[in-house]
Amino acid sequence: MNIAEPLQRAIEEFSKFPGIGKKTAQRLSLFLLKTDEENFYNFINSIVDLKKKLTFCSRCYNISENEICEICLSPKREKGIICVVEEASDIIAIERTNEYSGLYHVLGGVLSPLSGMTHDKLKIKELLTRLRDENIEEIILALNPDTEGDATSMYLVNILKPLGMKLTRIARGLPIGGDLEFADEATIGRALLGRISL
Repeated sequence: MNIAEPLQRAIEEFSKFPGIGKKTAQRLSLFLLKTDEENFYNFINSIVDLKKKLTFCSRCYNISENEICEICLSPKREKGIICVVEEASDIIAIERTNEYSGLYHVLGGVLSPLSGMTHDKLKIKELLTRLRDENIEEIILALNPDTEGDATSMYLVNILKPLGMKLTRIARGLPIGGDLEFADEATIGRALLGRISL
């Protein structure tokens, strides 16, 4: 079946998005084609603004409208704690909990030599500079509990431990409402290892 060239291009562009296959890309493209002009241009302008108006904070590498993000500038944040995360999207997830009030540092990925992601491509030097220049008391490692995240955490522990600051890692374990019966062994093991005193 021949598809009109502009529609085909839109499908190809949408299918470049993570998690978007050809069928979903086609549905999204057809949705945009059918939508009224105002909504269509609101969508287009939001995408243009995303690229033109946003940047990465020069201190923590979070998404920001300015050179320094609102979290780094906020007088309400605890300036002595830095939570190290893989990506800026992790900050969004942590902020939604309303449980953390310190600062962040985005590495920009994790160690993955097979994918070409080596320590020099991560924002580790920038983290060390911050630790030297700022009065940091605690570093929290909040990396994903997978092979690459664990390898990156171990690498960071080896570098950061000698600096003498408190070094912690977020606890891992069972989700709220989860059943032991349905949890995998690794999750149960981590829950037991990460237990807290009562």
